[in-house]
Amino acid sequence: ASLFEIIPTFLIGSNVPTIDTVRPYTPLELAGRDIYLSEGCYNCHSQMVRPILAETKRYGEYSKPGEFVYDRPFQWGSRRIGPDLAREGGRQSWLWHVVHFRDPLDTTPGSIMPHYSWLLRKPLDFDAIPARLTAMRALGVPYSDAEIATGAQLARQQAATIAAKIAEDQGPTELADKQVVALVAYLDRLGTDLFASPPEQPANPADDKTPPAPPQAPSPDSPEPATVAPSEVRDATR
Repeated sequence: ASLFEIIPTFLIGSNVPTIDTVRPYTPLELAGRDIYLSEGCYNCHSQMVRPILAETKRYGEYSKPGEFVYDRPFQWGSRRIGPDLAREGGRQSWLWHVVHFRDPLDTTPGSIMPHYSWLLRKPLDFDAIPARLTAMRALGVPYSDAEIATGAQLARQQAATIAAKIAEDQGPTELADKQVVALVAYLDRLGTDLFASPPEQPANPADDKTPPAPPQAPSPDSPEPATVAPSEVRDATR
C-alpha cells in the first residue's frame, strides 16, 4: 500500500523540488555507479539520511528528494549492514577508499565487509561509457551531444587525475585504467552537490537595479550655454 502512495509522488516532476546545485554524474562517476550496482553494494549500504536527530548527528544533513533526480534507479537501499553513504563524498581520501577495497580491515578494524581487491586489477571499459550516457539521457538526464561524444575521453582524464593523486600519497600505482578509480570517483561525489556553489547566471540588463549616475557639475573650463534675451523671445512669437 505504501508503494501506491509514495511512487506516484516521485513520478510527477512538479512534486520533486529542484536544487540548482545538483548536476548529473561525470562520465567516470557514472561508470563507478554501475560498478557499485554490479557489486551489490546497495545490499549493505543505504544512501538516505532520514530527518532524525540520531542520523543527522552521525551522517550529516538529511537527504532531500531533489538530490536524486539523476539517480536511475535511486540507491536509497533498505539495510545498513554497513554505514549510510549519502554523505560519503569528501569524508575520506581517494587512497583511503583504495586501501579499504583492497582489505577493509586495514582501514576499519572489525569490519565484516568482504574485500574487493579485484577492482584494483580489473580494467575499466571506457569505450562503453558513451552508450551508458546515451541510455541515461533517454531516461531524462541532460547529457549533451558533446558530453556523450567525448565521454570516454573525459572519463580517462578524471581517472588519470585520481590515480596520480593516489600514487602521490604513496598508494598503488598504475590505477588510471582500473575499475577501482571509477568507484572511488562515484563515492567521493555522493552527497556533495547539496553544498556546492550554484552556477553563475548571465547578467540580465532588465534586472539591473543600479541607480543612474547623478548629473555632473559643469567644468569651469566648459563654455557658457547660449542665452536668449526676453525681448528676442517675444519677437519670435509675434
